[in-house]
Amino acid sequence: MLHDTIAAIATPPGRGGVGIVRISGPAVAAIAEAVIGGLPPPRQAALRRFRDVAGAVIDHGIALYFPKPHSFTGEEVLELQGHGGVVVLDLLLQRVVACGARIAHPGEFSQRAFLNGRIDLTQAEAVADLIAAGSAAAARLAVRSLEGAFSERIHSLVETLIGLRMEVEAAIDFPEEELELLAEERLVAGLQRLLQQLAATLASARSGRLLRDGILLVIAGAPNVGKSSLLNALAGYASAIVSATPGTTRDLLRERIQIDGIPVHLVDTAGLRLSEDPIEQEGMRRARSELARADLLLWLVEDGDDAQPAWSTLPPELPATLPHIVVRNKIDLSGAPPSVEQQPGGDVVVRISAREGSGMDLLRGQIRQLAVGEGSGEGEFLARRRHLDALTRGECHLRQGLEQLQQRRAGELLAEELRLAQAALGEITGEFSADDLLGEIFAGFCIGK
Repeated sequence: MLHDTIAAIATPPGRGGVGIVRISGPAVAAIAEAVIGGLPPPRQAALRRFRDVAGAVIDHGIALYFPKPHSFTGEEVLELQGHGGVVVLDLLLQRVVACGARIAHPGEFSQRAFLNGRIDLTQAEAVADLIAAGSAAAARLAVRSLEGAFSERIHSLVETLIGLRMEVEAAIDFPEEELELLAEERLVAGLQRLLQQLAATLASARSGRLLRDGILLVIAGAPNVGKSSLLNALAGYASAIVSATPGTTRDLLRERIQIDGIPVHLVDTAGLRLSEDPIEQEGMRRARSELARADLLLWLVEDGDDAQPAWSTLPPELPATLPHIVVRNKIDLSGAPPSVEQQPGGDVVVRISAREGSGMDLLRGQIRQLAVGEGSGEGEFLARRRHLDALTRGECHLRQGLEQLQQRRAGELLAEELRLAQAALGEITGEFSADDLLGEIFAGFCIGK
């Protein structure tokens, strides 16, 4: 498969000023000879006519040649940059395929760059993340990952881990020295430092994952407390129908917004109450299902309605650890000023008027604080759920290894936990990767990238 020459249209479908056909593989020189009369000088833009099998001109434009190994894929690469018409690009791609290339699979150019050692797996994923970035902050972190910031952090952790493994396994080979080494505080201190470094990396990765994937923010509460008005206030326009009639919202309403650069998937749910209406019951079932998936919950009550408990009315099946904010709405009716309060039980209560916009900045600040933590910045690099899973498993193995050392002086068990921790971290950069994992990762890329 790596010996094939691949080709694809590397620009978005549709009409445009410029369209690019990208070719990579060993047949680049032969294709260039057939289509444009030969390879242009390396890394120099050359004006060429693109010809069909009969010699007729398909288009004319720029040809760029990148010799191996100094190309994105590490192979011979040729880019034909012509006019961005659907028909002309399709004709050019068909001509290239007829000359010996095949159509590339999604992400195959990036996959070859990874397999040929030009980039590691986190950098390959950063290519897709940069293309899909939904905010300026996400784009900045994707570039940092593409430049190797995440990879460098992981390699540093792995190098430290390898050093500890070498000490432990060397001691195991010399039993008379094993107990002496395992009793040393130096080894314990080394494991503890590594755990601290890994925890810091995990915290930054969580912030990066948040900027990449966003948070699922669900608005819930009893009917007619202003959930749809709050959705509109956060979205910045009248997305949901607002009515004084209880039960107006029966299905889930979704909006995608940004709060201080954080992508937020906002969901307005049906009011929760007892009802015999089967349509309203289905709306409430969907609301509870969405609540179970939420990263953050806004629980709305009407300010001044002290007969309605603020938090005890939540559905009992919700996870106890679900971060939440109690939002007391309609302060324009109660006369209370906008405010943020920390209740004795730990609940954060924000008073707002969704209809008038009073207190919305306070609410946005609390959403950001609960989402990324107080004082947290935007992180250092983008991360994915699989990165978090691998870091968490690595941390777990290190903690178990430290426990084996401190409680049992079990060198073999410590060495095994260190090996498993290294394997988990190696999955992030692709040093230890199953073929099915690679297929899943690159399948989500654009064709032509």
